[in-house]
Amino acid sequence: MISSIAVQVLPMTADTEEVIRIVDHVIAYIDKSGVNYQVGAFESTLEGDYDQLMDILKNLPKVAAQISDIPVMVYSKINMATGSDVLTIAKKTDKYK
Repeated sequence: MISSIAVQVLPMTADTEEVIRIVDHVIAYIDKSGVNYQVGAFESTLEGDYDQLMDILKNLPKVAAQISDIPVMVYSKINMATGSDVLTIAKKTDKYK
């Protein structure tokens, strides 16, 4: 099933450099997954197969924990459709570029 998710990984620290380091590590993991994604100022949007996206989502706290013992909060929004009705990242944002 074609899906999209928006996800925010928020390290629970006031150390801005550490937040950026952890988030960059998580984004590198997403990049290596091969799914289409777009990084935003507050969250990243991923699109692809529902099961693949759920596997990525469930691993994000573990990925953050690979490089830091700082707890992270993970917030997500999930859009799933059984047909081709999912609005893609491009359909949602290209008109604003």
